[in-house]
Amino acid sequence: MRVEQELVQLCAPKDGPPAEMIFGDWYPALRADGLKRGETAVTMLLGIPMLLGRKSDGALFAMRDLCPHRGIPLSAGWFDGETVQCKYHGWRFEPCSGRCEEIPSLTSHDHLEPTKIFANSFPVAERDGYAWVYVPEAGAGRVTDLAALPPVPELPKFGKRFRSAHLVADLPCNVDHGIIGLMDPAHGPFVHRAWWWRSAASIHEKTKQFEPIPDGFRMSAHAPSSNSAPYRLLGKPVTTIDFTLPNRRYETIRAVNAKGKESWFASLTTVTPVTASTCRIDVIAAWDIFYHIPFVTPVAKYFGAKFVAQDQQTMIEQARGLRSNPGLMLIDDADKPAKWYFALKQRRLIGVGEHPLNGPVELHWRS
Repeated sequence: MRVEQELVQLCAPKDGPPAEMIFGDWYPALRADGLKRGETAVTMLLGIPMLLGRKSDGALFAMRDLCPHRGIPLSAGWFDGETVQCKYHGWRFEPCSGRCEEIPSLTSHDHLEPTKIFANSFPVAERDGYAWVYVPEAGAGRVTDLAALPPVPELPKFGKRFRSAHLVADLPCNVDHGIIGLMDPAHGPFVHRAWWWRSAASIHEKTKQFEPIPDGFRMSAHAPSSNSAPYRLLGKPVTTIDFTLPNRRYETIRAVNAKGKESWFASLTTVTPVTASTCRIDVIAAWDIFYHIPFVTPVAKYFGAKFVAQDQQTMIEQARGLRSNPGLMLIDDADKPAKWYFALKQRRLIGVGEHPLNGPVELHWRS
């Protein structure tokens, strides 16, 4: 397996209208494939400042970037590959569990047991080069039963030999606007208007079948858009697109040539709340299409970055309008997936309610 990566230049987010965030699930915190042993990195996830790192034995950890003693960020201190030490008073923590191992100020006259004190730590797992962090509900306490957690998300793959790439871009909007922008089927000929993707003249009516899946919905297997130039290179592929809460869009494309050989492409796109009013889009993709042609990977990375940058620029422009908190509207059928998302999210937040799809649905729109 060969891993390639690309970074979209990040914009400077500005606060816009906030959104309620979904806790009790896995989120990609940052790229971990470049995090070496003995190194740490800081990030923000669901409004929580986080310190991530890799211990000397290769184990990843994720902690709230905050010492429970006096509130200084733990990232201001030191990490020796085994423990994180606070800069203020030298408290030392085992970072995977958060357990305090040492309080230097204690004397023989003190009866406090440091190991009964815990800094906030989070379950973390590495998949597809990302550090996925499980963020529990507020007040849920320390997560000790990892077997009870939902599965860690992972990009589906259909063979052992493939190439892969990733993209990332910050969006100056809340996670709701990021997600409904991600699933919006009608913006392609306008936001992604380019000679290598679509033209304005290519817009035409489309019909797609959707079906319910747990915590989400599926655009059933179909031929991909004929007015998207890259898809035409694949012959007659079949595409399936899934959206699942809290923030994941899976797309798989599988094609069989005249000799019966199958080729495939898969992507996992997530829109992760950084704060209540800003988010980040991550794309991880893998493919075996044109595997033996060496220039395919850099070409795919280049045009993939262009594609994500078009969405990013549109969100930057939209954010200027959203800062005034205007009234908005959703229409049928192109905005029906957005309505499903909001209904699914509300059901998840309050814990009751029916799935917005009670069976297969056919939608029509022009794009």
